[in-house]
Amino acid sequence: MQHAFVTGGSGFVGRNLIQALVEQGVTVTALVRSDTAEQAARDAGAANTVRGDLDSIQALEEGMNGCDTIFHSAAKVELWGDPKEFHRINVQGTQNVIDAARKTGVPKLVHVSTEAVLAGGPPIVNANETWPYPKKPAGLYPLSKGQAERAVIEANGNGLETVAVRPPLIWGKGDTSVLPQIIAAVRSGQWMWFGDGHYLHTTTHVRNVAEGLMLAAEKGRGGEIYFISDAETMDFRDFITASLEMNGIETKSKSIPYWLAALIANVTESIWTLFRIKNPPPIPRSVLFVMGQKMTVDISKAQKELGYRGKVTHEAGLAELKKN
Repeated sequence: MQHAFVTGGSGFVGRNLIQALVEQGVTVTALVRSDTAEQAARDAGAANTVRGDLDSIQALEEGMNGCDTIFHSAAKVELWGDPKEFHRINVQGTQNVIDAARKTGVPKLVHVSTEAVLAGGPPIVNANETWPYPKKPAGLYPLSKGQAERAVIEANGNGLETVAVRPPLIWGKGDTSVLPQIIAAVRSGQWMWFGDGHYLHTTTHVRNVAEGLMLAAEKGRGGEIYFISDAETMDFRDFITASLEMNGIETKSKSIPYWLAALIANVTESIWTLFRIKNPPPIPRSVLFVMGQKMTVDISKAQKELGYRGKVTHEAGLAELKKN
């Protein structure tokens, strides 16, 4: 790998991936949507940037020209919103990336997927890559990301190798997604544990995500999906509590029974959907499925085929979160 094109280059995953790629001597071109995004991508080490979004076919093709690998990390990662926007960005945007890859002749596409594509079926416990997609995905994000993942895998062949990587609960210093939302909920008094919050949960430090993505680009078999995660699996409540404490925030012990949370989630999402309410419901079903119960995955396939290890430990990653 000598020259990579990264979508979502200013995002949490994108920035860390760019930095890891540059450290390995890879030249990076990043897709950016604004001056702020461009600066973030360049600060991470991107040599080149192309202005546009996933709707910008010309920008995608321009950025991919001369590249040997594409990392597609851009996505709409939200709990609620307009179904058309989720489809436009996550599904059609991914198809645009696939089409541009074919037109420019880039041989390898690595797609950043998520364990959430399985949310909506039985609890995700020791899930491997053969775990079936749910008949009724738990929300717009799992639905659209599942559709995007399938499109990537189905696109494999005819000169294009495609690989999907699923990292659960991405975390680490500089997080702009999960931890900030939890901090906001705690500070506003809206945070609560489902049950007592004590259940095993798989996580993936953002630098471990970068490790897995790069290995998938080098060794991943076309048309395959790979789960990656931290080497350790932690108690969910202990992990979140430790993450918050490193930010100087103490959590309250307020909780809600899982059965009641599930009832609220199902009823309110139906009402919110019927009346097209823009703000997220009190408990989105996707959050309940992915973060409200035991969630573990089997990474043996990535370990065996890619040589993946997940080098950043929980201890090291949590230490980095500590405020000075």
